[in-house]
Amino acid sequence: MSTYAIVGAGLAGAKAAQTLREEGFTGEIVLIGAEQERPYERPPLSKGYLQGTTEVAKVYVHEPDWYAEHDVRLLLGVAVTAVDPAAHELHLATGQRQPYDKLLLATGATPRPLPVEGADLEGVHYLRTLADSQALRAAFAHQGNVVVIGGGWIGLETAAAARQAGCAVTIVEPDPAPLYRTFGPEIGEIFAALHRRHGVEVLLGASAVRLEGPGHVRTVVTSDGRSLPADDVVVGIGVAPNHELAGRAGLEVADGIVVDASLRTSHPDIYAAGDVAEAMNPLLGRRVRVEHWANALNGGPAAARAMLGQDVVYDRVPYFFTDQFELGMEFSGDIAGHDRVVYRGSAESLEFIAFWLREDRVLAGMNVNVWDVTGDIQALVRAGQRGAAVDPARLADPGVPLGDLLPR
Repeated sequence: MSTYAIVGAGLAGAKAAQTLREEGFTGEIVLIGAEQERPYERPPLSKGYLQGTTEVAKVYVHEPDWYAEHDVRLLLGVAVTAVDPAAHELHLATGQRQPYDKLLLATGATPRPLPVEGADLEGVHYLRTLADSQALRAAFAHQGNVVVIGGGWIGLETAAAARQAGCAVTIVEPDPAPLYRTFGPEIGEIFAALHRRHGVEVLLGASAVRLEGPGHVRTVVTSDGRSLPADDVVVGIGVAPNHELAGRAGLEVADGIVVDASLRTSHPDIYAAGDVAEAMNPLLGRRVRVEHWANALNGGPAAARAMLGQDVVYDRVPYFFTDQFELGMEFSGDIAGHDRVVYRGSAESLEFIAFWLREDRVLAGMNVNVWDVTGDIQALVRAGQRGAAVDPARLADPGVPLGDLLPR
């Protein structure tokens, strides 16, 4: 009987196990996770669960009995210390060896640590796990001073949750705008203005240089000489892919575990999916590593089908979403190489779609408080990647259905 092992009991790993069973695999499935929690989804940790609007039971991928009912052996609280591709074995921290015929690495990513003095003080938080989110909920309940270091997605979403909980919130971001490296200054300023309207202080062009306190953080000192009072600090300065196991095993790694369009690594029996995978995307014509929920949701099943020998081409349009205060947003595509941005609707009213174009071809679209358009936006992105151009004036006209802009 064949054994398929999955290292990483997150969304990608859990969905891979589910897909293996749905596709008729009758061999042994071993799902190994370093956390004690059964697989759960991460978006609620910085959104609904952190805000107290989503029950903890809703964050899990499956019900507790699902794994036993589907004959999936779930090993929790177990770290994998090494992969031996030649022997087709995993070395576990327990001292045991786990053989496998095929292996999926879905080891995710780890928050980058804040490289300043005082970063190890109590009250300094990162957000990656359910336990992290629970600790932040408890901290925000005190309605104290919260300093968020980093104006990316985690920083903005945790800032919104803290402010809605009644905290005094300051964001410290070294770039000229939040999300500057993702979207540039115009879109970034929309998010900055949103937070300021809700009473968040947004400090741009400044970074944290030191954290101070007698055991527990009390002050964040910034590069422009400010001393910000802080009962709690949230660090959101990006993540690093957990590709150490793959690297030590001799697999090709770069900005993640390098995989082809079927999510296969440089070893024919090992695959990778989710945040850790740097995958060749035929639609974009290059390798990309996508750190968002949809990639785990779709990548795990794609890898499972490839492990079963199916002809898999993983060419999804990158997608992510956010909810902050009254702003709900979905983004589809990749803006790399764009030469202009076209708006449909009013950015000031927070009800619009922004399109990133290159030579009048749609590369990406972001819908803000405009719903049920993701399918059309992704179709425009696919058409644009294949060379189809659009009329920018019609693209900007809300009276022209997006479907009418698709090539016939």
